[in-house]
Amino acid sequence: MAFWLASPVMDPSMFVLTTGVLGLEFAVAKTLAAIGLGMFGGWATHLLTRAGGLSAPLREGIGNGGCGGTKVRDPKPVMWRFWEDAERRAKFGREALGVTLFLAKWLTLAFLLESLMLAFIPAETVTSVLGGSGLAPIALGTLVGVPAYLNGYAALPLVGGLIEQGMAQGAGLAFLVAGGVTSLPAALAVWALVKPRVFLLYLALSLSGAFAAGLLFQLWGLA
Repeated sequence: MAFWLASPVMDPSMFVLTTGVLGLEFAVAKTLAAIGLGMFGGWATHLLTRAGGLSAPLREGIGNGGCGGTKVRDPKPVMWRFWEDAERRAKFGREALGVTLFLAKWLTLAFLLESLMLAFIPAETVTSVLGGSGLAPIALGTLVGVPAYLNGYAALPLVGGLIEQGMAQGAGLAFLVAGGVTSLPAALAVWALVKPRVFLLYLALSLSGAFAAGLLFQLWGLA
């Protein structure tokens, strides 16, 4: 959960681009938001798991006793030159085909939905909704970031333009954090792996964490 929540928000290239578009202060705030969101979500999930609320979180057919579970139960020496064994070649082919079909299915749906969103949700609409200052824009930025987020690179100039038009920086941070975590590729990847209750927890943690990050950034700017 910590990985799912933190990884879509920030990476080294995104840090450089965020610094160039929105400034170093905003880039550092977004990095801290990613770390904080990951820790918050990881701890919350850990506590729920210990309480028995997240037993059997994966969908049927996903996973096999945990990461590397088969290797722990049935250890074998590593065979780097797998292509020399017919059984291993066949297994490699089956796994490669399965992963390819898995990615193709979900990524095709993600890009289709994202294309429809880009076609039917004008940027002007987003601008009119997120203008202003105070707590309300942070909440709106968190919620609107879910359907209106384009991708990490396209969202930066959009938020930069909104901030120039008077949008509060806390709302901009909330928009980027919430939108990044709930963007179609990231959300569909999680949906494909886990049962609905875990996916709902993922959404709840991402939205509450994004709002908290935007609020703290706004209060820090006013201090």
